[in-house]
Amino acid sequence: MRSRYCAYVLDDVKYLSETWHPDFRPRELTIDPDVRYIGLTIIASDQQDRQATIEFEARLLANGQVQAMHEKSGFTLEQGRWLYTSGDMLRPSFKAWKPGRNEGCPCGSGKKFKRCCS
Repeated sequence: MRSRYCAYVLDDVKYLSETWHPDFRPRELTIDPDVRYIGLTIIASDQQDRQATIEFEARLLANGQVQAMHEKSGFTLEQGRWLYTSGDMLRPSFKAWKPGRNEGCPCGSGKKFKRCCS
């Protein structure tokens, strides 16, 4: 899961496609260039044999607002590699908000928002 999050951060469509189970992979995968991923929290995980679920919340910056994507993702183990199958969207833990220029950056850098992710 963390590696797929990093692929979204780095706009690595090739890696995302390679780690998506072929039976569930979309024909075309694009990453929105106006979205910046700024944090990931793993909430829960469960593995039973060759199946696993991971619940996570990714924080992102879109349209000047901090938003969250909360999902419970399914993975299956094939040939020694975990592949993403599908995800159920859940309610984020917070409402979208627009940070003030002098507030601390929500990415956790310790810098002011205006000097970091704005």
